Amino acid sequence: MAHPTPVPKTPGRSEVIWVPHAPDLPDVLSERAHTVIRWTLTVAGGLVYGYWTAAINRAGGPITGWNILLGFVSAVVFMAALTGVRALAPRLRRELHATTWAVFAGIAFGFIYSQSGASILRCCLMSLPVAGAVGALTFYRYYTHEDAEGHRNR
Repeated sequence: MAHPTPVPKTPGRSEVIWVPHAPDLPDVLSERAHTVIRWTLTVAGGLVYGYWTAAINRAGGPITGWNILLGFVSAVVFMAALTGVRALAPRLRRELHATTWAVFAGIAFGFIYSQSGASILRCCLMSLPVAGAVGALTFYRYYTHEDAEGHRNR
């Protein structure tokens, strides 16, 4: 249930305006649990990305050693890049924060798409809408949940 929060009086106004305010939700999990979940999702995402890369690259053919190597290397690079973005992006202003996620998503999609044998121009053109959509969605989220300096609104 939303509880009203009084807004301070402003010059020229004598009455107090009541604004609905949602109370802060309790954090059910500990910081350690959040860390374990963050690393689990990073590793799982990397493994899925690596498997997906190898599957697209082999195009239904036999599984080879090079194909397995490509999958593992792709998974490790994806996990490292994701860890880097998660460490760097929150320290940036909301515009650069969203741009960092957009670039990450665009590059990740472009590399996966390149494994299908498409030209580099087509890969770049296909990854632009993905990066644009991720950039727009993350900018909206950060614009509505952070102030201009990047501090979370509470």
